[in-house]
Amino acid sequence: MCLILFAYRSHPEYRLILAANRDEFFARPTEPLAFWPDEPEILAGRDLQAGGTWFGLSADGRFAAVTNFRDPSNTALDALSRGGIPVDYLKSGLSPQEFCLAARNDWHRYNGFNLLAGDGESLVYASNRTGQTQELSPGMYGLSNHLLDTEWPKVRLGKEKLRQMLTDSRSFDPENLFTLLEDTWQPPDSMLPDTGIGTDWEHLLAPLFIRGRDYGTRSSLILIVRQNGEAVCIERTFAHAQGIALETGRKRLELNF
Repeated sequence: MCLILFAYRSHPEYRLILAANRDEFFARPTEPLAFWPDEPEILAGRDLQAGGTWFGLSADGRFAAVTNFRDPSNTALDALSRGGIPVDYLKSGLSPQEFCLAARNDWHRYNGFNLLAGDGESLVYASNRTGQTQELSPGMYGLSNHLLDTEWPKVRLGKEKLRQMLTDSRSFDPENLFTLLEDTWQPPDSMLPDTGIGTDWEHLLAPLFIRGRDYGTRSSLILIVRQNGEAVCIERTFAHAQGIALETGRKRLELNF
């Protein structure tokens, strides 16, 4: 993923409300959200180039998502694919804390990443750029291509919109999260971070929903988990043409965690 906005144990009806966008080069081959034929317990999209995923769930009620940590000055061409980390967690059978403890000695083999891993009991954030694992307390969070809750414009705006949605709505409608994820507000260049990729790329990557010539938002996903464990996961996929994003598919799955 490239943007994850989530409210954790901060709504009377829902244990977790999560909304996320995946941004990627259009030429990179991808399969949409589905149960994997070779790993039938895993529900995830699939990166057909490296074989991993950006977000996945398992039949036992766990989920994991990974974002890249943008740092071109510290990028190894021979690093392992970060998309393998959520898969490893979902296959491990371990709690989030146990998995991070067992796996972190190998995290130097990956380029910079953030990991969000959860089960019915806890939600954990970890990054190989800090080397730390943090069990999250109830609250509202945002994660993009830097550390958790870094005050990038898209993270700040996304959290504000999510907070307003949950505060103002008497009956929360998960579909409204897609409207949030479609926001294309372009912050002024003076507000952009400097991550070493140049102003043109910082400008392109600044909105919540990205529309570029060769790169943009390929999919949006929401995961809603009620306090009783009933969950809904919905993914929308997009194709881009001449700066316009066209929805190419939608999948909705009801689960029980």
